[in-house]
Parts: sequence; structure tokens; C-alpha cells
Amino acid sequence: MITDKDLIYLERCVQLAETALNEGDEPFGSVLVSKDDEILFEDYNHVSGGDSTQHPEFAIARWAAENLSPEERSQATVYTSGEHCPMCSAAHGWVGLGRIVYASSSKQLQEWQKELGIEPSNVKNLPIQDVIRNAEVEGPVDELAQRVKELHIKLYNK
Repeated sequence: MITDKDLIYLERCVQLAETALNEGDEPFGSVLVSKDDEILFEDYNHVSGGDSTQHPEFAIARWAAENLSPEERSQATVYTSGEHCPMCSAAHGWVGLGRIVYASSSKQLQEWQKELGIEPSNVKNLPIQDVIRNAEVEGPVDELAQRVKELHIKLYNK
């Protein structure tokens, strides 16, 4: 169940996605939150430089592996504007991060791209649960997903 507290962090993710778009990148943003509700790390997409692995969820996984104990990682929550891609899901699973909450799903993104005439990427969209065993996942959130869609429309209509 998505709580009011979750919505606050998801709102921050959408703000970060907007920052990414304003800086010429794809609109994705993510936040890592401790079990004590402290924002530990946040980031947005940096793929416009040519490295397509520069996703915020992947950066979170690397940061968490370097800075948190396995117990702290398992108790943390990753919030993100868009559901993890398979690469980010795997990174999340490998470092043992906890719950994932997203504003928009990869299925929604795929539908939006199709509506806009955008070719699918080389990597298949897979639900997080198809990559990580026993993942605790919540999302999407309709009103925030609509805002994320608007950011993607702006990206592709530049």
C-alpha cells in the first residue's frame, strides 16, 4: 500500500525527473530513503553523455553498496519516477536493497512511447518481480504517472 509519506518521496522523484529533462536528459529521478525516513541519496538520469547505464537507480545501488551495511540496505526504500529497467532491477537485487515504490510503470512507458511513435529500446521491459525474487514493489500512482507521461511527451516532442 502506498502511503502519504511514500507520495512525498515520489513527488521528489518526479521533480528530479523534471530536472533531468531540463538538463537535456531523459526524465527519470530516484531517491533512496532509510528505515528512519532519511533521504540518503538522490539522483536523476545522466544518459545523454552517451553512457546508457547512467540511470539513477543504478547509481543508488552503487552508492548503497559502498555506504550501507547489508542490513541497512535491506531496510531502505528506493523511490523512483519510473519502474526499474532490468539492469537497475538486477543491481537493486544484487546489493540487497529493500522495497521499491514507483510513480509510473515500465508498461506505461512502453505504451506512451508507442503512442508517440518511438521505437522500443534494445532491452526488453520486464516487471521488477521478473528480475528480483521476492521483491516488495508498489506502483504505479495514477496522478504522478500522468505527470511523468507529460515529461516524456516533452522529451520526444523537442
